[in-house]
Amino acid sequence: MKYNYPLLSKSLVLAAVAGTVALSVSWSDGQLPVAKAAYHTPDELADMRAATPLDSNANTYFAGSGYCNGCHGHDPQGMGMVTVDGRDVNVSDAWRSSMMANSARDPFWRAKVSHEVLVNPDHQVLLEDKCTACHAPMGHFEHHMTGQGPYSIAYMEQDDIALDGVSCTPCHMQSADSTGSFFSGQLHFDTEGRPIYGPYEDDIFSAPMESFVGYTPVYSPHIIDAGLCAGCHTLITETIDLDGNLTGDEFVEQATYHEWLNSEFNNEEHPATGITCQGCHVPLLDDDIGVVITANYNFLPPRTPFGEHHFAGANSFMLNMLKEHGSTLGVTAYPAQFDSSIARTLHMLQQRTLLMEVNVPWRNDETAAIDVKLTNLAGHKFPSGYPARRAWVQLVVTNAAGDTIYNNGAPTAEGDIAGHDALWEPHYDQITSADQVQIYEMVMGDVNGNLTTVLARAKEPLKDNRLAPAGFSVNHSTYDTTRIVGGALTDPDFNHENGTEGSGSDVVHYFVPTGGYDGLINITATVWYQSVPPRAVADMFTHTSPEINLFKGMFQAADHTPVLVKTATATDLTVGIDNLRELGVHVFPNPTRDGLLNITGIDARVTGIEVYDAGGRKVGERRDGSNRNWSMRLPGKGTYLVVVRTAERSFVEKVVSL
Repeated sequence: MKYNYPLLSKSLVLAAVAGTVALSVSWSDGQLPVAKAAYHTPDELADMRAATPLDSNANTYFAGSGYCNGCHGHDPQGMGMVTVDGRDVNVSDAWRSSMMANSARDPFWRAKVSHEVLVNPDHQVLLEDKCTACHAPMGHFEHHMTGQGPYSIAYMEQDDIALDGVSCTPCHMQSADSTGSFFSGQLHFDTEGRPIYGPYEDDIFSAPMESFVGYTPVYSPHIIDAGLCAGCHTLITETIDLDGNLTGDEFVEQATYHEWLNSEFNNEEHPATGITCQGCHVPLLDDDIGVVITANYNFLPPRTPFGEHHFAGANSFMLNMLKEHGSTLGVTAYPAQFDSSIARTLHMLQQRTLLMEVNVPWRNDETAAIDVKLTNLAGHKFPSGYPARRAWVQLVVTNAAGDTIYNNGAPTAEGDIAGHDALWEPHYDQITSADQVQIYEMVMGDVNGNLTTVLARAKEPLKDNRLAPAGFSVNHSTYDTTRIVGGALTDPDFNHENGTEGSGSDVVHYFVPTGGYDGLINITATVWYQSVPPRAVADMFTHTSPEINLFKGMFQAADHTPVLVKTATATDLTVGIDNLRELGVHVFPNPTRDGLLNITGIDARVTGIEVYDAGGRKVGERRDGSNRNWSMRLPGKGTYLVVVRTAERSFVEKVVSL
């Protein structure tokens, strides 16, 4: 994804400024300017910071979000950080209610770190230092870069800038040289000259930032490179056995960046279809005018394209918890801002994650064969990230009176899944029983091959059937960190379509008992999602610490209804054949670009096939039933009707020749 910047030249900017304000600015007090025209006065800046409780601390290398908010937050005069139609798109308010902003305050993460330490107390220093690298980077890396050694949760709790989470500077100071090359919290920063990297190449007006916060804005294309996210979104941990000893093994906790590399979204390998992480999670405004990216500097040219700092993912459960317990957790976002982030998260899940379709290949008076096809639209596995996350399919079949005759995968009031195995459910290609549930997840296994929810004890996955992204291949160089594990690996239509790998889809084949009922059935397939299912916290809740107890109370009070991702429906009229798909006949391609029409799946039930043009003239016919496949060349461009005849009825399909 390339950025183009049709901006005003610097000479034009200066000319415009000269006509309205005098650029006579005296700078004092190291960082705070005393402005005589366009810049904020110290009082104005103090008012802004008082009205927005973002962290305004700084340490040797990093500055809290409050430093950036003065210029890149809400502009009360409505001149900067707004779209051409006046919509406020300021960076601070979009970011502050995201999981990125609250990474150090996240009560599930805090409880989970406590759990890991209680189980492996001899490794507390290692565990807390590793976890804070990505969840509290400004405290962690300051500690290391100034020679103070490992960073702990105790340090973080007393370090306001660390509690600012994944704020502005940890991303915008990352070195281009390390982009996509270092993982597991190994972030590298450029500190000489205190650069703040951005995506805009021309007319960088650096004086205000240099004086206000002591950083220099610098253009670098790596800020929109997916590799910027790699340092934290591929995490490999060391394995500890049940006696607390390091085994020398490693476990891939998450590999979201490597999943992206192994997909059609990888813009280097697939420039025609590629979309970076930022392309979805920092979405671009759909206009050619852009945004003045600094409050109260209306003489600056608009920048385009402008990426909205939404950072929407899939974790609406934790966003709701942060909203409901904001004062306890010390969050800096208001409930309305969390509502915006939750809405963006639901939109991401429900509109940009899955395609789904339901078909009935065949029925008799005892069984309905139902296929549910899911296609992943994300540029990584779904679900991705921390292994607790799971998605599953619920299939409900009702009769003509609306009575339920089959319900597979129903959510329970406790947030679990009806019929779920006591430990974990395998992957299914075919489902023949109501207690077999298709759950897409990664299940961690310890050194003995048993399920564990203790990350430090994880040695290898027992199962990983999370939906692969389009273009995913077992032959890609990153497959060692993005493996498919378990039954999905031998499922013929998992990430395969018509025998070709990389579809990003899966077809679940249900065989639903109908008990002699041969009338109309209504079918509803639903995909549900959970970021913190009950199994993920059950072991943790057998331990006690302030962090675990706090989260346990919040978790037990929460709404455990899973998030509805997608629903698809179908109606089948009778046990007879209702359409060509049930007959097993496939007419393709449609449209055809070279006029060649193929028909496959023909069997003895097909008594004849005829092809007519738009004027009703027969242009092709097949009466011989000896071959299951038939092809013909259409006589020209236009619309044609293919009529497939059986003894009971005829089926008509429209085909277009381009």
